Amino acid sequence: MILESIVTTLNEDGSANVSPMGPNVTHNFDRFELRPFNTSRTFANLKRTRTGVLHVTDDVQLFARAAIGQLEPLPEFFLAKKVNGQVIADSCRWYEFEVDYIDETGPRMNLNCRTLHAGRNRDFWGFNRAKHAVLEAAIMATRLEFLPADVIREQFTRLHTTIAKTGGPQEIDAFEMLCEFVGHEHRKPSSA
Repeated sequence: MILESIVTTLNEDGSANVSPMGPNVTHNFDRFELRPFNTSRTFANLKRTRTGVLHVTDDVQLFARAAIGQLEPLPEFFLAKKVNGQVIADSCRWYEFEVDYIDETGPRMNLNCRTLHAGRNRDFWGFNRAKHAVLEAAIMATRLEFLPADVIREQFTRLHTTIAKTGGPQEIDAFEMLCEFVGHEHRKPSSA
C-alpha cells in the first residue's frame, strides 16, 4: 500500500531536508520501499547516509509546503534515537530507518528500507475530504513538468469545490498556497 508521508534526511551540512513521499509500506511498517527521483536531494542524502525518518502526519499544510519547497519556517524537530536524523515534533508517528538496498536502474530509484525504531507523538486526527483534496493538489504541484497545464487547472478547479465545502482554515490556506505556486510556475517562460 502507498502511504503519503513526510521523509526527513540530513543534508551534507547537517540541516534537515523535508520531503513528501509516498512509500510502499507493509502493514506493520517493519519494511518499506521509497521511490525518489534520482535528481532529488532526498535521494542524494539517502545514498550518502543510508538513514532517514519516515513520518505519518495529518498536517496538510506541511505536505503542501514541503511539496513546493516553501518550508520557512521549518517545523520543530527533535533528534532521532537510533539513526542520525531529525524527527518532526508534531508528527503523529515516526519510523527511523536504514536503507538496505538501492536499485538505480530506472528514472525513479527503489530504496528498500528497514525500520530500526518507531515512536508516537500524538493521535492521528484524521482526514476529511478537504485534507485529501489538499494532498492531491500537493502531489500535482510536484508533477508540473509531467502534466499538461490544462489538466492541472481542471483538477485544481474540481479540488477547489471540495475544499470550499468541507475544509477549515488549514486546508483553505494550504490550497491557496498551492494555487499560487502552480499559477506562478505556469506563467514562467518555457525553457524549451
